Amino acid sequence: MDSTCSSESIYNLIPSDWKEPPQPPRYISIFKRAIKEDMQKSKTAMKTMGPPKVEVPSPKDFLKKHSKEKTLPPKKKFDRTEPKKPPVPLRSDHPVMGVQSEKNFVSSNAADVIMGVAKKPKPIYVDKRTGDKHDLETSGLVPKYINKKDYGVTPEYICKRNEEIKNAQEEYDNYIQENLRKAAMKRLSDEEREAVLEGLKKNWEEVHKEFQSLSVFDSMPKKTHKQKLEEKMKQLEHDIGVIEKHKIIYIANK
Repeated sequence: MDSTCSSESIYNLIPSDWKEPPQPPRYISIFKRAIKEDMQKSKTAMKTMGPPKVEVPSPKDFLKKHSKEKTLPPKKKFDRTEPKKPPVPLRSDHPVMGVQSEKNFVSSNAADVIMGVAKKPKPIYVDKRTGDKHDLETSGLVPKYINKKDYGVTPEYICKRNEEIKNAQEEYDNYIQENLRKAAMKRLSDEEREAVLEGLKKNWEEVHKEFQSLSVFDSMPKKTHKQKLEEKMKQLEHDIGVIEKHKIIYIANK
C-alpha cells in the first residue's frame, strides 16, 4: 500500500465544521522609518501639489475664436520709385591702390597728449580697510545743497499757503466780532420798562375779564378754553412779577 495515501477510517465519514485558517502577520518593511525621515527632509510646502488656493477663472473670460492667433503687421504699399541700394561692383572694377597718407600719427598723438587738458580723477572715498571705493558725489559727504542760492529760503508755495491761512483767520475773526456785536445786550430804559409793564397789566385785565365771563363748564371745549386762559394769566403774572422785581433789564439782540 502506498504510504502517500491516507488510510481508510470510519471516523472520516463523520462531517466536521470547517475552520478558517488564521491570517499570517502583516508585512512591515524594516526600512519604513528611514524612508519617512528622508521624505520629510526633502518635503517643503507647495513643492509638488502647487498652491493651496487657485483663483477660479471667471465665466466671462472664456476662450474666444481666433483669440490666440498672431496679428500680422499692417500692409505697406510697394513703391517702385523708392531709391535702391547701390549696385554690386563688377569684376572689372578695381579699387584705388597706392594712396598713402603723409601724416605722422606718432607725433600727432604725442602733441595731442601734451597740449590736451589733463583729465581730472573722479572723487571717491574708501570706507573699509579692504579698499572698497564709492562715489563721493552721491554719498552726502560733500556740502552741495547748503551752497545753493535758495538754501534756507521758504518755498513760494508755503508762503502762499501761509498767506491764505492768515486771510482765512482774519475773515473768521471779523465774522465772530460781527456776531458778538449783533448779539450785544441792550438796556431797557425806564420809559420802555413802564410801557411794557402797563401793557402786560392791561393784557392780564382783558384775560381776567374774559375768564370771569365764562359760563358753566359743561363741555370739553369750554374746559379746554378755561385751562388756556388760566395758563395765559399765570404767564402774564410771572412776567409782571419779573419786571417789577428788577429795575434794570437787558435785552439780547437776535
